[in-house]
Amino acid sequence: MAIAAELCERGFSIAAIAPNAATVPWENTYGIWCDELEALNLTHLLSHYWTNCVSYFDANPTHHPRAYGLFDKQKLQAYLLERTRSVTWFADAVVSIEHGPRLSTVTTANGQTIAARVAIDASGHQPAVLQRSAKSNIAYQTAYGIVGKFSQPPIAPNQFVLMDYRSDHLTAEERRSPPTFLYAMDLGQDVYFVEETSLAYSPAISFDTLESRLHKRLALTGVEASSVEHVERCIFPMNLPLPDLSQPVVGFGGAASMVHPASGYMVGALLRRAPELADALASALQDSSAAPAEIARAGWTGLWSRDRLRKYYLYLFGLDALMGFEAERLNHHFQTFFSLPLSDWSGFLSDTLSTPELVRAMLGLFGRAPNDVRWGLMRSVRGSGSLLLRSLAA
Repeated sequence: MAIAAELCERGFSIAAIAPNAATVPWENTYGIWCDELEALNLTHLLSHYWTNCVSYFDANPTHHPRAYGLFDKQKLQAYLLERTRSVTWFADAVVSIEHGPRLSTVTTANGQTIAARVAIDASGHQPAVLQRSAKSNIAYQTAYGIVGKFSQPPIAPNQFVLMDYRSDHLTAEERRSPPTFLYAMDLGQDVYFVEETSLAYSPAISFDTLESRLHKRLALTGVEASSVEHVERCIFPMNLPLPDLSQPVVGFGGAASMVHPASGYMVGALLRRAPELADALASALQDSSAAPAEIARAGWTGLWSRDRLRKYYLYLFGLDALMGFEAERLNHHFQTFFSLPLSDWSGFLSDTLSTPELVRAMLGLFGRAPNDVRWGLMRSVRGSGSLLLRSLAA
């Protein structure tokens, strides 16, 4: 919807194919750092925001001097629906696509054929027609969460908890397994959202494990759910390979590997990068004789510039390093990460740093880090150094 909206506003006729209607309510929660929306003048789409933002990597809180927000899902959806009023929607599924010298033609499960000058696959992590190379050892972020009321507040009032990696509620054996953290929000009127999250792991941490850990975490302080309004389960890949950037179909969102490999964030990137892709496509479409492959090539260049490709491989290196850290080393890493200048760690999480700025931030982390983190990063260079080389070669 984000890319469709941008193309509509540039005067193009858009057809959208999706199994479900665009008006079907969205269920999952979407959080974002407020400054990302301030830059887009979209803070009115938030239902909540917090200035008391903390993480726990030991017994003492790490305070984050940066406001965090929660999207109002209905407002966000309505905002995009309003901007896509001119889109022609087809409740269907794509089964194939063919490319001619002037048009690409999509065939749907219901037997419809729809021709367009360029096709954009925004169908998610298992795209309908987009091609990417196979990859083993896909790392998944998984989470199990509850929105509801509790016997007592699970976190401090008016607080947002980004990461609580404390593990006193786990047995010694459980603490030797991949670490997970609490992500939690005070939603007001005695309603809280609490979610046990695995940042990234291969194979994925199961929902049953996350649910069990969440209830153990709450029980440690005598907290239990008294009423549940919503149960959230989410799973998505963090390190899918990039699609083939020479193919005559453009990707967007999960289909185009736009998930931040080291954090899992994507919504802010969709809102920021949709105009960039739309501008690149609009420029290419001005040539009435351009073939779908030429238009798609311009789109891919607009979406995945050399600078973005370099950063992508640096983030993948960071992800590989984190997945190799045991709990204590991971906590030391995050303590160091959030001690960096705000502009460095915020830009890292939002993917708004240039490549030189990102490299400087990563070197700054290495310089500040305790020895166990430094050794872990050097070990990662031995195991995942090819990603650093690919960054240099991009």
